[in-house]
Amino acid sequence: MPAARSSARLLAGLLLGSGVLHFVAPRPFDTIVPRSLPGRPRHWTYVSGAAELAIGAAVAAPRTRRLGALAAMGLFVAVFPANVKMAVDWRNRPAPLRAAAIGRLPVQLPLVLWARRVSRTAR
Repeated sequence: MPAARSSARLLAGLLLGSGVLHFVAPRPFDTIVPRSLPGRPRHWTYVSGAAELAIGAAVAAPRTRRLGALAAMGLFVAVFPANVKMAVDWRNRPAPLRAAAIGRLPVQLPLVLWARRVSRTAR
């Protein structure tokens, strides 16, 4: 199953890369934290970054891949409100930025399905 391993590695890389970005450049993530969450946005930026790192590591390791991929599915659903907030907040930005923010919304479904496929092909 080389294709399945490759897919899992790519998913792990996406999660790990995004998780690192939450700590290296947290400000853009802070701005999309829904206001309804208690506490400071930076707290949620770090929590979601740590979750992405942990889940990415779980997906990368064959022994924990299935559980990690299932957690990735949940994570991709959980961060959807942040993408909605970004789309709403960016509605008055220039057209290319507005299109990028809106374009992120339907991308969540393929991410969930990708994680599901990785979970099903894990040993």
